[in-house]
Amino acid sequence: MGKVAIVTGGSRGIGAAISKALKAAGHTVVATYAGNDEKANAFKDDTGIPVYKWDVSSFEACCEGIAKVEAEHGPVEILVNNAGITKDAMFHKMTPEHWQAVIGTNLSGLFNMTRPVWEGMRERNFGRIINISSINGQKGQAGQANYSAAKAGDLGFTKALALEGAKKGITVNAICPGYINTDMMATISDDVMQKHILPQIPVGRLGEADEIARCVVFLASDDAGFITGSTLSANGGQYMD
Repeated sequence: MGKVAIVTGGSRGIGAAISKALKAAGHTVVATYAGNDEKANAFKDDTGIPVYKWDVSSFEACCEGIAKVEAEHGPVEILVNNAGITKDAMFHKMTPEHWQAVIGTNLSGLFNMTRPVWEGMRERNFGRIINISSINGQKGQAGQANYSAAKAGDLGFTKALALEGAKKGITVNAICPGYINTDMMATISDDVMQKHILPQIPVGRLGEADEIARCVVFLASDDAGFITGSTLSANGGQYMD
């Protein structure tokens, strides 16, 4: 039986693939976005998946947005915390604004989105929370102290919350994608790709957004009820923990 799912940052890139895959699996899917109205509406027209605009770094905006979603679609039973931003800079050039923006969206956003749905999941004795972290939260990355810290924090959040949700039928898991073939990666020159990126990946290619989406569909399913507090690394063997 299909469930109501929210995918943050769900209208572009990996998030769009997740939204479409969950819909194909029979769920009622809502995608949130923060900025690009044109692309979000094009996604809605193309997929039939409704889109809602709010900033996940704002707790008040998340509470208001989730209340609207639940009023229109029903209680949220699956939450995919995918929304993320980057503000890359070497640490000696990183500003407080760079730091706060990334922590606000990529880490605090998990609290802001999960807290409003948590009590309902506890009352219904069911919930699926899937947090999209990153390989760089596992291994670190120069120029991304803010991003790596936030994504590592996502993993700690996942493990702690999994312990709290287990007896209430709520599973909480994380996925750490490696280099994925998205619009962001398309901006990298072929020379850099061939010399510096692909040699780091044992399978010899970038991942595809659909491959991450399939991981989410599984973790959101009833079949994954015994999996909680786990980190699924989807990186082609680039980092093994």
